[in-house]
Amino acid sequence: MNRVARALNLRPRIDAAMPDTAMVMAAGLGKRMRPLTDDRPKPMVELAGRPLIDHVLDRLRAAGVGKIVVNVHYLPEVLEAHLERSVSDLDVTISDERGVLLETGGGLVKAAPLIGCDPFLVVNSDNFWVDGPADALKLLASGWDDKRMDALLLLVPHARAGNHNGQGDFHMDRFGRLRRRGQARVAPYVFTGIQMIAKRLLDGAPEGAFSTNILWDKAIAAGRCFGTVHQGLWFDVGSPRALKATERALADG
Repeated sequence: MNRVARALNLRPRIDAAMPDTAMVMAAGLGKRMRPLTDDRPKPMVELAGRPLIDHVLDRLRAAGVGKIVVNVHYLPEVLEAHLERSVSDLDVTISDERGVLLETGGGLVKAAPLIGCDPFLVVNSDNFWVDGPADALKLLASGWDDKRMDALLLLVPHARAGNHNGQGDFHMDRFGRLRRRGQARVAPYVFTGIQMIAKRLLDGAPEGAFSTNILWDKAIAAGRCFGTVHQGLWFDVGSPRALKATERALADG
């Protein structure tokens, strides 16, 4: 049982309503992934013989998500051609950022009119996860409480964050509310790149390029940013070294 559920004295409902749409964040320049991104966007870099974005789409399919919005910027024709050629069972829509890279927050704002459900899932394309006892996306959906939340982030304990070299991102109270690491040397939880958000979180957002951190900070200040803990494995796969380390870990079982 995750911490949010324990606080509410509820068991996670793995059959809870799943958003039918997810946004896959795929527009980054992939600078940390060079030289592998010299001729392809980061989501097309392969892990265990398959493009990173295909692993993400596998997880979304398994959770029952049928509509995908993908933002593109760097070498967009490579990613678009792959999606058109290889993905026939999902309803894929492109959010075009060719003109200007909008960062994570600006990308969400631009894509919002293309997303027909509320709340909706957001998944970064540069992480890889293995489900634990429960499907991670279904677990996330089971923790959503629209009356209390504007954002629900899937977190992993710092000690289990594969390839993560940072100091952690968040502290979480017994009710699941999040606060930043702040002045602490480390924080116990790392953001996995997977979240569920309400469209109202985008109200009053800045124009142009900006980070999702601005939206989270607004939700944290209002006491409406929550977390739930991933029960399986998670890996940051944002660099060639991290890719190789992840493949070794998977090969070792």
